[in-house]
Amino acid sequence: MEDRIATARAERPGGALIALAAIIVITAAWWALALWPAGAAEPEWLTRTRAACFGSPRGGLPNAGGWILLLGEPAGMLAALVAGWGRSLRRDLAWVGAHPVRRAAALVVTAVLLLATGALGFRVARAWETGGTMEVAFGGTARRVSRDLPAISLIDQEGRRTSLGDLRGTPVMVTFAFGHCATVCPIVVTDLQAARRTANRPDVPLVVITLDPWRDTPERLPTLARHWKLSGPDRVLSGEVGDVTQVLDELAIARRRNETTGDIDHATAVLILDGEGRIAWRVDGGSGGIAEVLAGAH
Repeated sequence: MEDRIATARAERPGGALIALAAIIVITAAWWALALWPAGAAEPEWLTRTRAACFGSPRGGLPNAGGWILLLGEPAGMLAALVAGWGRSLRRDLAWVGAHPVRRAAALVVTAVLLLATGALGFRVARAWETGGTMEVAFGGTARRVSRDLPAISLIDQEGRRTSLGDLRGTPVMVTFAFGHCATVCPIVVTDLQAARRTANRPDVPLVVITLDPWRDTPERLPTLARHWKLSGPDRVLSGEVGDVTQVLDELAIARRRNETTGDIDHATAVLILDGEGRIAWRVDGGSGGIAEVLAGAH
């Protein structure tokens, strides 16, 4: 009787095989969460989750910490499994290979994993070709307007005082963000830069007006410009709190400051200025359609 029980136990997979399966499932889910393309309809919860867990911009690749997590965690779990249950794992794998049905099931699972890995690899390669960021804009509502900018001077990252009314001679994109924002604000800036590339309009400057003049002081603007990869004629503007808030109020930029944390809850807005320095278009709720507007701007 004891021999039959021992034989039956030897014929069934043990904990090592179950642990290996769990590692594969967890890794697949983690990689899909980080890398599976969601397209232009990427929901806000996914954008925020990827940014928090992997440091990914919208539609982009994880940062260095994210890659360490994606690659290091599975490798660490697998190494622990081999170190602790190496003999059991070899026995369980031999059990799988000893029967045609189990062997066929294992081959199917392996093929699915390889196909999924290939699809993710293709997605990573495409993003890598564009500098690590997929050009994916998210929805917005564009409407024609015709009005002047507030005639208030702010300060850019080079310490120059700039009057918004002097932004003329070429179309200009104007948006609103703040430095301590780790989710939506970097996405907006990245998407506008992508829209500029898509429209083939490198001549169109991007101007970012801070929503947080309390912390985004003129002294911090060079750091913000580097963080958002602003270059050439691109500018980030701040100044006295009263001046910045007056500009935001006159432009009807909805926002609310948390007095405890200092963070800003805000709507997404993009203004497209024509060559005369007047607001010609306003896009609320995202940056979808910006490339088309830029392509016809003059």
